[in-house]
Amino acid sequence: MAGFRALARQVRDPDRDPSQRRQALRKCLERFAPYGHRATWQHLCANAGFHPDDREPDPALLVAALEELEEARAVWLSYESEVAARRKREKRDGIRQPTALDEWHRLTWGGRSLLRCDPSQPPTPRLADVLRRLISVMDVCEIPPQRRGLRLDPGGPRTEIRTEGASRREPRRAHRQSAAARLGFSSPLPSQG
Repeated sequence: MAGFRALARQVRDPDRDPSQRRQALRKCLERFAPYGHRATWQHLCANAGFHPDDREPDPALLVAALEELEEARAVWLSYESEVAARRKREKRDGIRQPTALDEWHRLTWGGRSLLRCDPSQPPTPRLADVLRRLISVMDVCEIPPQRRGLRLDPGGPRTEIRTEGASRREPRRAHRQSAAARLGFSSPLPSQG
């Protein structure tokens, strides 16, 4: 199974047929698709200027779509390396329990379906811009006060959400549902389902 970079080389390879280059770009979305596979494909096609069902699009347009995807992937890989470095520091300092932010990162590991949206109406800004906004919002909203440099009173009250008659914690809701509103999109994006 080829990785993202090998598939990107296939998209750029002038000796390949346009249909093979298109297929390689589609396979890149199996490795990195921030809106989900279909919605990311629709977004890339719209921004690059070719129809999603075109079997032999202009190779220059395929490369333009790939460059947008690579730019967004670079943003995501940078974020993943920052998370890994932060968790390494926290573990060294004795903080072993992951937070809600770490749970969001675990669920979106690899950059697939970060912001699920309707494939027929994906957001129009470039993928990298949307990812930067998503990461900055998640960093600000989800980092607990202890990790922002603020100190809480260790003897202060501790709250837990419990379900009726249950002895376990209620799971937190996924952060993706309100991520579109946090990013400044005018209305929440419908779920891809």
